[in-house]
Amino acid sequence: MISKNRWGDILIRVLVVDDHEVIRIGLKGTLKDIKDILVVGEAKTGEEAVKIIPLLHPNVVLMDVQMPGMGGIEATRKIVKQYENSKILALSAHDEEPFLSNILAAGALGYVTKGALLDEMIEAIHQVAAGQRYFGKDIASRVASNLLDKKTSPFALLSPRERQMAEMVVNGQTNQDIADTMSVAPTTLSTYRARIYEKLDVENDVQLTHLALRFGVFKKD
Repeated sequence: MISKNRWGDILIRVLVVDDHEVIRIGLKGTLKDIKDILVVGEAKTGEEAVKIIPLLHPNVVLMDVQMPGMGGIEATRKIVKQYENSKILALSAHDEEPFLSNILAAGALGYVTKGALLDEMIEAIHQVAAGQRYFGKDIASRVASNLLDKKTSPFALLSPRERQMAEMVVNGQTNQDIADTMSVAPTTLSTYRARIYEKLDVENDVQLTHLALRFGVFKKD
């Protein structure tokens, strides 16, 4: 379902799921004045969330990880399986294991803490609505480290556009070539590069290249 605001902008429909009423009220109040975000409903349990999704058609579900009954992890697993247009952004007071790994394994695209600033929350909602992964800075580093420990490619953290840029960087293409290929201004590349560095826990292109070669992710020309 597509919703628009009075200016004709397409709205991101958000469902807030948390067992604490004060959290639900706070999130709705925080997001109510954001131009392109519309909170379409709330749920206090995982069971309720699964039940009302086909009625509300949210693009993004802000999912509390820990709730009585069907917790956020099981609810996420069911939603991802049944409703592919509803993306999950995990919301938790915790930024540590096992909550992080379990909710991501269940299919959540992003993870932010309940203490996240408004700008971070808005960015996370936009990224997840677009089908891209989003993690706060500290969380991104931890996820990358966990993936490294498990010998799994940390490049799985990257969005398709970030992965495209990372591959071109590893293959030695110039900033101008990358900008032309991606159809963006050269100045925009610094934003992509910063996100890539943050998610992969590297500091420069050399470290990025070494990491890519280590995992055999890209074929270097």
